[in-house]
Amino acid sequence: MKENIKIFFELTKVKITSFVTVTTAFGYITASGKIDLMILPVLFGVLLLAFGSASLNHFQEKDFDSKMSRTKGRPIPSGRISSVNVLKISLVLILLGSIILILWTNFLALGLGLLNLVWYNFIYTLLKRKSPFAIVPGSLVGAIPPVIGWVAAGGSLVDPQIVIVAFFFFIWQIPHFWLLLLVMDSDYQQAGFPTLTQIFNHSQLSRITFIWIISTAVTGLMIPLFGMVTELWINLGLFLSGGLLTWKAFDLLVEKKDFSAFRLNFRYINYFALFVVVLISIDKLIL
Repeated sequence: MKENIKIFFELTKVKITSFVTVTTAFGYITASGKIDLMILPVLFGVLLLAFGSASLNHFQEKDFDSKMSRTKGRPIPSGRISSVNVLKISLVLILLGSIILILWTNFLALGLGLLNLVWYNFIYTLLKRKSPFAIVPGSLVGAIPPVIGWVAAGGSLVDPQIVIVAFFFFIWQIPHFWLLLLVMDSDYQQAGFPTLTQIFNHSQLSRITFIWIISTAVTGLMIPLFGMVTELWINLGLFLSGGLLTWKAFDLLVEKKDFSAFRLNFRYINYFALFVVVLISIDKLIL
C-alpha cells in the first residue's frame, strides 16, 4: 500500500498540481472575497483534473523519460507500474474531476479545466518535441487555473481584473518553464528534445531570461492598477517583493560558466508568484 501511494504521488506530480489548486483558489477568492464551502468542490475538481493531466503526461512521455537521468526512475520507466494502468488511472481521475466540476460549478469552469488539460497534454507536450519555444504557447496552462476559480465563483470571464491576473500567470510561467529547461538542459538534450542552448549562448540566455523575469515583476506590480488591492501595506509588500525579484535577477547578468544563477532565480520567481497570491488574497479576505 505504501509503495502504491508513492507511485500515485509521483504520477500526479503533487508539488506542481498543488500549485494549480492554489492559483484556482486565488481566482475564487478574488472573485468572491471569501472562503466558503463552495470552494471545496472547485478545488477538488480542478485538483483531480490536474492529477489526471499529470498522469496522462507520464504515459505520453514514457519513452523520453527512460532516456533522461532525472526521469528514468519514474513509475513507468522503472517498471513499477504498466503504461496501460497509468492510462486507466489518468482517465478515471479526469472523469471524476469533470463530474465534480459539472455538478457543483458550471459548464464554463469545466470547459476551462478541460481546455487546460488539452492544451498541456496535446499541444505543449507535443510541441516541445519540435521547438524549444514551445514554452511560450505552453505558458497558457499557468493562466487558466485562476480563471477557473474566478468563473466558478460567479465572476465574468472578460472582467479586467481576472484578465490581468491571467496575464500575470502567463508571463510568470514563461521564465518559470524557461529556467527549469535551462537547469535540466543536458537531460533534455540526452532525450532528444530541442533545447535553448542549441540556439543561444550562455550570455544571450542570461539576458533573455533577465528580461522575462523583469517582465514578470512589472506585470505583478500592474495588478493593483486594476483595483484589486485596497490596503496600503499590501501595495507596499507587492512593490518590495517585485523590487527584490528584480535585484536578484541581476545575478543573471554576471558572467558565470554554470547555471547556478538560473537555479536560484527559478526559486525566486516562484516565491514571487506565491507572494503575490498570498498578499492579494489577504487583501480580499480582510476587506
